[in-house]
Amino acid sequence: MKRMRNRGSKNKGDHKMMPGWDFEKPIIELQNKIEELKEFSVDKDVDLSKEIRNLEKKLKSLKQEVYSKLTPWQKVQISRHVNRPTTLDYINIIMEDFIPLCGDRLFGEDKAIVCGFAKLMGRRIVVIGHQKGKDTKENIERSFGCAHPEGYRKAMRVMRLGARFGMPVVCLIDTPGAYPGVGAEERGQAQAIAENIRDMFCLKTPIVAVVIGEGGSGGALGIGVGDRVMLMEYAYYSVISPEGCAAILWKDAAMKEVAAGVLKLTSSELLDLGIIDGVVSEPQGGAHYNYDVAAQNLKQALVENLKELASVNIDELLEKRYEKYRKTGVFSRGDNS
Repeated sequence: MKRMRNRGSKNKGDHKMMPGWDFEKPIIELQNKIEELKEFSVDKDVDLSKEIRNLEKKLKSLKQEVYSKLTPWQKVQISRHVNRPTTLDYINIIMEDFIPLCGDRLFGEDKAIVCGFAKLMGRRIVVIGHQKGKDTKENIERSFGCAHPEGYRKAMRVMRLGARFGMPVVCLIDTPGAYPGVGAEERGQAQAIAENIRDMFCLKTPIVAVVIGEGGSGGALGIGVGDRVMLMEYAYYSVISPEGCAAILWKDAAMKEVAAGVLKLTSSELLDLGIIDGVVSEPQGGAHYNYDVAAQNLKQALVENLKELASVNIDELLEKRYEKYRKTGVFSRGDNS
C-alpha cells in the first residue's frame, strides 16, 4: 500500500493568519505585519530588509516571552488548536504501509478511533489513536474524537491481533473524553473502557502510549495503559476537563482557568509527579506551527522506547507494567486518635 499523502502538513512560514488564542494575538499581528512588509517590498520593489529583520528579531523575542510563561489553561487551549496535527497526520508523516482495520465485530465501526497495522522505521507495529476532524463536518462524523463502546472494542480487537503476531502497540491519545450519549451508555461504555484497561495490563507485547492533544478522563484511559506513557509538550492529561471540574467544584464553568491549575494536568507537572514517563518536545507555540518537526520528535521518542522495551522479557515486561500503575498515586491516612 502506498504511503498516504499528508494533507495537513504545516511547515515554517505556513502560519500566516493562523487562528490563535487571545494570548497569541500580539504574535499573530506581528507575523502578519512582517508578511505585509515582505509583499509590499516585492510589489513596489522597495528595500525593506532592515525593517523586516528588526521586526523578525522582535517577533522572536515576543514568542520567547509569551510561550515561556504559559499558564496551564493556555496550554490546554493549545492542545485544542483547530490546526493541531491528528493521529492520521502523524501516521501519514512518520509511518509507512498503514493498513486500517475497522469494526468491533459486535456492533459497527466507530470513526472516532482509527486502528491498523503500519511500519515504523521498517518495524511492523499496531497503531491505534483517537481521531478528530479537520472541519465541522468531519468532527461530527468522528464525534470530535469521543469514542463509543464499539471504538474501544475495536481497539482491543486489533491490539490482540497485533500481540498474536508479536507486534508492539502504539496508542495516540487525543480526546476530551468518551462519548457521553445515551446510546453509548446503553451499549456498555463504562464496561468497554474497564475491559480495555484490564486487558491491556495482560497484553503480551510492548505498549507505548502518547497523549498528542487532549487526554481526558476514561476516554483516554481506554487506550492509555502502557509500558511507557508520554505527553506531547503542549498536551494535557487529566481525570476531567477544566470546564467539568469547575462546574462540579465551584458550580461555575468560568472557573476553568483556576481548575486547570489545580488539576496538575500539564506535561511538566505530570512528569514531576511521576504520572508519565517522558515529554515529547514540540515546535515553539505548538505542533500546529510545524507538523514535520513535531512528527519527527514523536517518531524519535517512539523508536527509542520501543527499542528499549523490545529487549525486556515478556513476563518481566508485564510485571513492570503492573508495578508501574501500582505506584501511581499514593495517599496517607491521618491519625484520628
